[in-house]
Amino acid sequence: MTLADSVIQWYDKNARDLPWRVPGTSAWAVLVSEVMLQQTPVVRVTPAWHAWMLRWPDPAALAEDPPSEAIRMWGRLGYPRRAMRLHACAVAVMERHGGRVPDDLDQLLALPGVGTYTARAVATFAYGQRHPVVDTNVRRVVSRAVAGDPDAGPATTTADLAAMAELLPLEPARAARASIAFMELGAIVCTARSPRCVDCPLEAVCAWRRSGAPAPVGPTRKPQKYAGTDRQVRGLLLEVLRHATGPVPRQRLDAVWVDEVQRARALAGLVADGLVEPLDSDADRFVLAGDHPPRFPPLT
Repeated sequence: MTLADSVIQWYDKNARDLPWRVPGTSAWAVLVSEVMLQQTPVVRVTPAWHAWMLRWPDPAALAEDPPSEAIRMWGRLGYPRRAMRLHACAVAVMERHGGRVPDDLDQLLALPGVGTYTARAVATFAYGQRHPVVDTNVRRVVSRAVAGDPDAGPATTTADLAAMAELLPLEPARAARASIAFMELGAIVCTARSPRCVDCPLEAVCAWRRSGAPAPVGPTRKPQKYAGTDRQVRGLLLEVLRHATGPVPRQRLDAVWVDEVQRARALAGLVADGLVEPLDSDADRFVLAGDHPPRFPPLT
């Protein structure tokens, strides 16, 4: 039995029941889930994904709304530029592909905000194609089981893609099944900090286990802090703008954070990222991107 066979067999019995894995799920729904899952836990993504798909079940629905609505709907998922990318992606799908998310890898890669991982994930999980889909979880499983290393590198390389490609079955549908199975194994069993090796289908053949499961060499990556960072300030500013019923004066934004320099830097960053727009040359009033016109009538 190959590694892929073992992992698929384990997956068939132990996979989490996630809504974007239901047979018949559209490529658009898979794309939305993959963008949301970047740097955000499943438990937070699931309700947000349901709400998003209820409102915008296809690219046409989202493309009809301004990007500000995507930012609002994104809520507190974090990294809100992902909402802007999804909106731009929906517009591009309408303009270039008649509203259908393409199944061609190169066409997927050409969509706004769709990188190597996301394009391969959509082609594989939505269309059942044979592509190595490599994220942090997959890299860790392959690194331990095949190479015998305690952890993988910080970013996906061509070597990682090649190593995963060698493990995939030749038949596309089964290769797609293997891809999601390896990912699931890394997410819930072969975890970074507390791997549950006794529950792993690869325990007997894992090169890392057979070498004594050595600990990583060198400093471990510490979780990114949030409190007090520009990310927190940006989130507070966006929260005000998301719930506003009209243009927000600068004075109201000034009230969210006491450090004037940091607050100004965070606001300038939101403007530079295209998430927020000033309404006048003096930058005294602000709205979410695309909120004017027609959402707000002119002030009198």
